[in-house]
Formats: sequence, structure tokens, C-alpha cells
Amino acid sequence: TLLTNIESIERAQEFAARCGDSTVWYKLGKAQLENGQVSEAMDSYLKAEDSSDYVEVIQAAQREELFDDLVRYLLMARKTAKDQLVDTELVYSYAKTERLADMEEFVSGTNTANIQAVGDRLYEERAYKAAKILYQSIPNNSKLASCYVQLGEYTQAVEAAKKANNPKTWREINIACVQAEQFRCAEIAGMYIIVH
Repeated sequence: TLLTNIESIERAQEFAARCGDSTVWYKLGKAQLENGQVSEAMDSYLKAEDSSDYVEVIQAAQREELFDDLVRYLLMARKTAKDQLVDTELVYSYAKTERLADMEEFVSGTNTANIQAVGDRLYEERAYKAAKILYQSIPNNSKLASCYVQLGEYTQAVEAAKKANNPKTWREINIACVQAEQFRCAEIAGMYIIVH
């Protein structure tokens, strides 16, 4: 009632801290989220151990770019909400917080994340190191070769292109290697273009 009648989030927060009831923390989190206090809302949801509003929390946290808080929230949400969105956004949040080792460990374990979609999103945002890890785990060798090119790792790009074995990838590698004056790699790519 503090939230609806008096509209005092501060007083509601004090009350929630005193009583420690998860329902109170949940209601406080929902009110904070509606008032744009996203970080505080995630803390309240964590104290409530309630992830039922995870879709709204994910959208708000991404809008505010609160990826560190979102990682903590999604790890809690993952215990109750078995949804691809939770795992997918956890992978993305790990990448945005540069926690690449955690991301790599997570994708190597059991999860329902859409790795390809996150990899594509990160590639578009020029987060090539993170995208490379994801493309290695799927494996998507064409995109992996593109990441290697963007990172200036031309020898690895050629190796990934060999596994992908498609003309479009070879052309991309060839052009990038010529521009970077990596003529040995460009020659290998050129030979594969001729074969195709």
C-alpha cells in the first residue's frame, strides 16, 4: 500500500528491508521498474528471487545498458525460467561486459541460447572477439573466417575458410588478404576460388 497510496518507493524500500518478505521485494521491484529505476529493480527482484518479469527487465536493462546487473539477474532467472531468451541474453550480456571466459564456459555447457543470433548481433556491433568465440562453438566457419579477417588473423581465416569451403568466403578472404598485403594467404584463397 505504500506504493499505491503514498507512492513512496523509498519508504517501501525501507519496509521491504525490514520485513525481508519476497512478495514485498517483488512488488517493490515491479514499481521500481515502472519508474525507470532499472538497477534498483533488478536488485529487488534478486532479493525476491523472482524472475517472472524477466522479459520487461531484459528490455529495460538493455535500453539502459546495465549489462553487469543483467548478468546477475539472468543467472538467478535461469534457475526458474527455462526460456531461450534468458540464455540468449545472458550470452549477449557476458559479451557486452567483456566477460568472454564466462561466456565461453557458458556456451560450452548445456544451454538453450540462440548462439548464431547472438554471434550475428555482436558481429554487427563489431565485437569480433566475442563473435569469434560463439562462431567457434557452433561451428559457423564462414562467419568465423570473417571474424578472423576483421581481427587481422589471416592464417586462421584461411584455415576457417578451408572448413567452410564456399566461394563467397574465399573471395572475402582473398580481397582482405590482398588489402592487408598478406600475399601468401591471398594466394591460397585465390587457388580455392579457381577450384570453385
